[in-house]
Amino acid sequence: MSGAVRWLVAGAGFTGAVVAERIARTLDQRVLIVDRRDHLGGNAYDFSDADGNVIHKYGPHIFHTGSDRIWEYLSQFTDWRPYVHRTMVAIGDRLVTLPFNLDSLQQVFPGPAADRISAALVADHGFGTRVTIGKLLDSPNPAIAEFARFLHENVYLNYVRKQWDLKPEELSPSVLARLPVSISHDDRYFQSRHQAMPAGGYAALFERMLAHPRIEIALNTEFADARARHPSAKVVYTGPIDAYFDHRHGELPYRSVRFDLSFAAGEKSQPVGTISYPGADGYTRVTDLSHITGQTSRSVLVKEFPEAYARGRNEPFYPVPTPQSAEMLRPYVEAAGKLRGKVWFAGRLGDYAYYNMDQACGRAMALVDKELAGAA
Repeated sequence: MSGAVRWLVAGAGFTGAVVAERIARTLDQRVLIVDRRDHLGGNAYDFSDADGNVIHKYGPHIFHTGSDRIWEYLSQFTDWRPYVHRTMVAIGDRLVTLPFNLDSLQQVFPGPAADRISAALVADHGFGTRVTIGKLLDSPNPAIAEFARFLHENVYLNYVRKQWDLKPEELSPSVLARLPVSISHDDRYFQSRHQAMPAGGYAALFERMLAHPRIEIALNTEFADARARHPSAKVVYTGPIDAYFDHRHGELPYRSVRFDLSFAAGEKSQPVGTISYPGADGYTRVTDLSHITGQTSRSVLVKEFPEAYARGRNEPFYPVPTPQSAEMLRPYVEAAGKLRGKVWFAGRLGDYAYYNMDQACGRAMALVDKELAGAA
């Protein structure tokens, strides 16, 4: 590859990879994408182990999007295997459909009680709607409020405590809004128009995306080292925004996760892809990857143990969405704004935002279209 590196992209997950591909293809400029890990794909990375088991190294990643543009863009780099994710939650000794819907009511409550709650939900909110637990808790209808308290105590409360080490009311309402109650018989976890898995896996998708003559890839590479070699390059940084500024305004809070793997003979050792365990000790959910990957010879079970993030010990997977975090973020956003034109921040860690994969793609595409193209 000839010519100077015009752009340096830090991080080869969805945001960084899409930015690099868009710069190379639409701006026709040379870009170096670096990652301190030994693989592309960020937390979506997957691989086959020595026994041929398909592993999602950083936990299950199920692709879904309501955007035709994002779907068509990614379809340049992969074929798709249709997959609709379904989940359940363990309440006592029962497995119950999740997100909670009208069928879940019949699984948990005696017939007359379930019918009464169902009728109240449909009357107050309409069949086919999806309503947040917060709104249901505030309902003036006694049947709905009692149902909401049951859900809060048996599903949301302990799960949130383990996942975030916080009470539900301490989090941004957007967190609980990610798992609304479905006033229908729809048992799909996601409602997006497009739901599928990359037919060849995520790793292959990223390899194809970045196979462009104007893209150079450097793995096992620290951003600071690459920056020192290319001091004049414009930067798109997708790592933790506080790390870029050496935590000068304090460390932002993140949550991490430990993944424990186990194996079972044959496919689909669970009835659905993921089962949540609010009452379990330490872990939040177990995913059977054979549902997701289509693997038929063996089930790979992934058990997730949320834990505090400690720099240098584990990975920062989730920004913690609280008012206090937003206040801590403010000086970093102000500092980042002063660098715009030379450095841009994006992605779940760069924006300190709880993005899904398609949202990370959309953020990257918009960044190139609206800002980087004018700075090229």
